[in-house]
Amino acid sequence: QVQLVESGGGLVQPGGSLRLSCAASGIGFSLYTMKWYRQAPGKQREFIASIIGSRITNYVDSVRGRFTISRDNAKNTVYLQMNNLKAEDTAVYYCNAYRSSFDYWGQGTQVTVSS
Repeated sequence: QVQLVESGGGLVQPGGSLRLSCAASGIGFSLYTMKWYRQAPGKQREFIASIIGSRITNYVDSVRGRFTISRDNAKNTVYLQMNNLKAEDTAVYYCNAYRSSFDYWGQGTQVTVSS
C-alpha cells in the first residue's frame, strides 16, 4: 500500500520559515519524481516545486529563491524548506510522487502565514 504522509505545517508569522516533510512508503522512492503542490482557499491546486533524482529541481516563479526542495532517498523522504514566508503562501501543501503512469498524493498539511 502506497502512503505519502506530510508533516511540518503550522502557523507562522510573515518572514518566518517552515520545513515540510513527506515520508513515502510502498514505492521505489528513488525512482520517482517528487513534487510539492499547494491549494489555497478558493483556488486550484498549483505546482510549486519538483525534484528528479537528487539534484534536478524546478520551481514556480512565486517561490523560487525562497523555497528549497530536497530529498533523502535513504529515508524515503522529500522536504520543502520554506523561508521568508508571505501571507499568500497560506495553503494546504501536498506531496506528490510521480513516475510514468503512477501518480500518488498525500493528504496535505496546512500552512498558515499570519501575524
